[in-house]
Amino acid sequence: MTPNSTYSGLLTDLYELTMAAGYLETGFEARATFELFVRSLPPRRNYLVAAGLDQALDFLEGVRFSDEEIEYLRTLPVFSAIGGNFFEYLSRFRFSGDVWAMPEGTVFFPDEPILRLTAPVIEAQIVETFLLSAINFQTMIASKAARITQAAAGKNVIEFGTRRAHGMEAGILAARAAVIGGCLGTSNVAAGERFGISVYGTQAHSWIMAHEDEGEAFRKFLDIFPEQAVLLVDTYDVRAAVEKIIALGRKPRGVRLDSGDFAADSKWIRSRLDRAGWENAIIFASGDLDEDRIAALLAEGACIDGFGVGTALVNSSDSPTLGVIYKLVEIESHGEVRSAAKFSAAKATYPGKKQVYRYARPDGCFEHDVIGVEGEQFPGSRTLLESVMVGGKRSAPPADVFAARELCGLQKSQLPPRLHSLRDAAEPYPVRHSSKLKTSLGDLRRRMERAASI
Repeated sequence: MTPNSTYSGLLTDLYELTMAAGYLETGFEARATFELFVRSLPPRRNYLVAAGLDQALDFLEGVRFSDEEIEYLRTLPVFSAIGGNFFEYLSRFRFSGDVWAMPEGTVFFPDEPILRLTAPVIEAQIVETFLLSAINFQTMIASKAARITQAAAGKNVIEFGTRRAHGMEAGILAARAAVIGGCLGTSNVAAGERFGISVYGTQAHSWIMAHEDEGEAFRKFLDIFPEQAVLLVDTYDVRAAVEKIIALGRKPRGVRLDSGDFAADSKWIRSRLDRAGWENAIIFASGDLDEDRIAALLAEGACIDGFGVGTALVNSSDSPTLGVIYKLVEIESHGEVRSAAKFSAAKATYPGKKQVYRYARPDGCFEHDVIGVEGEQFPGSRTLLESVMVGGKRSAPPADVFAARELCGLQKSQLPPRLHSLRDAAEPYPVRHSSKLKTSLGDLRRRMERAASI
């Protein structure tokens, strides 16, 4: 690991570097435009929530190759015939391109570019892997969090999943993405420090079990945290534990259920706390929760004020892949601009720089989107891609996680009601490609067919 390992140029796939070497060795100089998007919605998703842009831009501003990293690359057999020019290029590598992107928290749909990047082709190749990783992961988690908070119907949701994440960095970034998707905060203290997110915690079963008497365990915790104690009541017997707390005569901030019959127990607890005059003591639930179980509990009338969601959230358990892709759409070389696209039936793409145009009804409800050529005019619509980097430097301030959460919440409220379902909507949100874009694809296809027949 190097001092700059967070922004190491080695955070890429080998083939990005072999292509970079190939471009340099053959003198291929061009400015390329790539777009990052998803082809289709994962199961049970009616929309997605953009996240991860801030980490992507941090990487683009900071990416470097250290001397030690370059020496490592020299040892790889694939580079044995590559001259010194490539390694010299890497020693002074800096990203110098332009980036347009949807702000974090934006609700979007398949085929819509989340990010568009224009840079010298070598630079655009080297940064591909990191961009895909950063945006794929956080977008997946933010989209899952949006579903969970939708199911919670206004009740607080706290991200509790670091211990179930695929590594600590994944846990930290999952906490960030979860807040963008609507969560109130996280249990992850490092995420709280890094992103200014509110952190929450209660107590573990081990605290209760370490004490010989459950009531004594509650009393000592209240002594230490008189205003903040949320006491765990399901270690032995829920109702007996609540009675012990009430017998202490000291109202905690709340109690937590981590197992058992949440609906029945929460109703009994609410009634008992209210009879003790503790109407504002909260009831918090955690333990193998997801959006379906939360929705079912609330439908049963469970008296739960907030939810801690871990495994299902940080792993997007019901749909743990997203499939963000990064495709070349335009190449400019020696003053000539060429559009690029794939024609394969299952993976066709549209050529040229694109913009997303969104229409809304007078009441603010989203009506439909149009994917068009950059610069097309669609009166009454608003564009979703914004300039965020020019010449390798940010042209927009770093993302505010809470502003992104507010944007996500606003845009969720503007979605057609059918898209709020936890199941696949009977009618997907309408997204169409503009006539100009379709014409461009047809022209390119015919041009390529003519060239192939010569």
